[in-house]
Amino acid sequence: MTTKTRRFDIAAHFETDEDIREFLRLTANSGATSDFIYALNTAVRAKGMTEIAARAGVSRASLYKSLADDGNPRFDTIAKIVEALGCKIIIS
Repeated sequence: MTTKTRRFDIAAHFETDEDIREFLRLTANSGATSDFIYALNTAVRAKGMTEIAARAGVSRASLYKSLADDGNPRFDTIAKIVEALGCKIIIS
């Protein structure tokens, strides 16, 4: 008997904007920079690439490229994405 599995995608389990904010907050406070970029990618997929790209004022292709595993987004791009997700970058 073969067991079929599929990859777990947390983006499918976010139910509210607060879920996304908490996920980003936890990752920003405990992870590496690459972890935060990955978390942004996850959050953007949960909300919809097209919607977030429009809100951030970037093309959908540029958003995909910035948040790819080998992407290297500029800080202003990260700030636009965070704002488009309804969040703020706060230093405390």
